[in-house]
Amino acid sequence: MAGATGTAPLGFELANSPTDGISALAFSPDDPELLLAASWDKKVRLYDVNADLLRSEWTHKAAVLDVCFSTASQCFSVGLDRKLKSMDVNTSAERIVGSHEDAIRCVVYGQQTGQVMTGSWDKHVGVWDPRTNASLGKYTQPEKVFSMDVVDYTLVVAMAGRTIHVYDVRNMKETLQPRESAMKFMTRTVRCMPNGKGFVTGSIEGRVAVEYFDPAKESQAKKYAFKCHRQTMDDIEQIYAVNAVAFHPKFGTFATGGSDGVLNLWDGNNRKRLRSYPQYPTGISALAFNCDGSLLAVASSYTFDEGEKE
Repeated sequence: MAGATGTAPLGFELANSPTDGISALAFSPDDPELLLAASWDKKVRLYDVNADLLRSEWTHKAAVLDVCFSTASQCFSVGLDRKLKSMDVNTSAERIVGSHEDAIRCVVYGQQTGQVMTGSWDKHVGVWDPRTNASLGKYTQPEKVFSMDVVDYTLVVAMAGRTIHVYDVRNMKETLQPRESAMKFMTRTVRCMPNGKGFVTGSIEGRVAVEYFDPAKESQAKKYAFKCHRQTMDDIEQIYAVNAVAFHPKFGTFATGGSDGVLNLWDGNNRKRLRSYPQYPTGISALAFNCDGSLLAVASSYTFDEGEKE
């Protein structure tokens, strides 16, 4: 999908795209055709990408910052209105599950525990039971939460101050691994490897880091970082933020999207770039593979790197 800036150079552009910046994308875990999009226009949109059809639309009181599915019939959204909202895909019904003291930046669903987890700028991670709307606890973090992801029982929380905490979701009272980012500057996104062995982070300095959970020396020796989303113009290197990372569900390769409008596909195990796609008309703000790996959704959308502009 693309924003309102023009047709993307590859694939097809969905009709009824958001009218403001696109903040997040998420495909259904079971239906490869159903795609959620969150936007700064205060709306959550559900698309049938095969039919190019806008199936449902929900409205928040402020910008929506993240979305996720739990099952094929239930999804969640969070944003600047500080609310965690649950939505029924089939009936379009919605309800408020819980809230934070400040904007909720990210939401993930733990398949193993059936719990929804939220990360907020109020420096807390919330855990919720979506069946009963019950709060299962809020856990204090040292900084504002910028990005989160979960795989199996492992939750990775990326925060301000280059802080990363790794948790076992069965015991959120104790940080399993407090880490400092391998990057020199702010983390924009974190995504876990589908095989559960590690995670990838993208930062504002045009770098990506590949890290592993296993604390053994042999595993930690494999972690690395590399430069990407950089362009040399008039002998001056222009550096662009890495806004989005998405793993292919079967191959373990991953895509990165940057504020340069470039989409890259990487083989992390062999440390090489597989493909660089033609440049999109504006920065890439979000990415998502569908459940069978046959489609990659790309949000081509301005990410306010240069402040307010038309």
